Amino acid sequence: MLEVDSTTSHETSEPLPFPFNQQTFCRYEPIEKRVEQIRVLVIDDLLRDKSDLSELALTEWGRSADSHLQREREIAGMALRNILNNVERLVKRPTTHVAHVSEIAEAAAEFSPDAIVLSGTLRDFDYYNPDILTNFNRFVHSTHIPVLGICGGHQLIGLSFNSRIETLDHREPHERRVDRPFEYQYRFIRITQPDDPIFAGINDRDGGVWQEYTTQARILRVWQNHGLQLDRVPEGFQLLATSYLCRNQMMVRRAEEQLIYAVQFHLEKSFEDWHKNRTRWEHPNESRDGRIIFENFLFESLKHNAKV
Repeated sequence: MLEVDSTTSHETSEPLPFPFNQQTFCRYEPIEKRVEQIRVLVIDDLLRDKSDLSELALTEWGRSADSHLQREREIAGMALRNILNNVERLVKRPTTHVAHVSEIAEAAAEFSPDAIVLSGTLRDFDYYNPDILTNFNRFVHSTHIPVLGICGGHQLIGLSFNSRIETLDHREPHERRVDRPFEYQYRFIRITQPDDPIFAGINDRDGGVWQEYTTQARILRVWQNHGLQLDRVPEGFQLLATSYLCRNQMMVRRAEEQLIYAVQFHLEKSFEDWHKNRTRWEHPNESRDGRIIFENFLFESLKHNAKV
């Protein structure tokens, strides 16, 4: 989830571990569009209007509901733009469509995408109309379309497969709405399954496009902004990456003609943000790792569809 309203955080990016901190540069790399064409359905997981709210949200927000929803729409615009920017920068002939999570089944049937990308979120899921969660649960259990869940989208997938969502200090979300500990800034996470195709190239002799810290130490440097996590890896999923503060940083499900990847971090912020003003949302890009994973997901989606 996007925890832009929280106040307790780790604001300083983690330094590179030895010996990689001795290198004051990263290799120059021109970004080439290697994916020929793909249809991507981008799902807006944030709240839109009062019909998306649960009774709890309506009660707790009261007259301030409109201002909270306005904030949701502002964040949604930036989050979706970053996802679309990745597709546009990585694909020669992209076709994209944006739909709300409440309309995911209908949008997938009409648009016929090769892949689905779920955005992050801002509020706890008990603020969502239960029908939205029920309908998403039904869809994600049955779809054969490859899915990538980002941050809140990752948590929504885990929730649908019977994981619990908790704070980083293992509290129920409703017990700590504010002043949660959360991860913010660039963080390092450790790859646990380097042979998964989402990490294609890290075992190559020259490392391909990956940095030395990934090929040699099996770590990624990714942008974090969340105060919630999944309490465990859901049954049927495999853990792909982990960290000390949040164990489930990345997971995959390959079962019954399904391919579902989910990442707790914001891999879509792998290019500079769509807006250049230096605010707490925008930041200069400092790592290509998220972009490589995003591109590999597109390739894996096309391979999966060819098999199915």
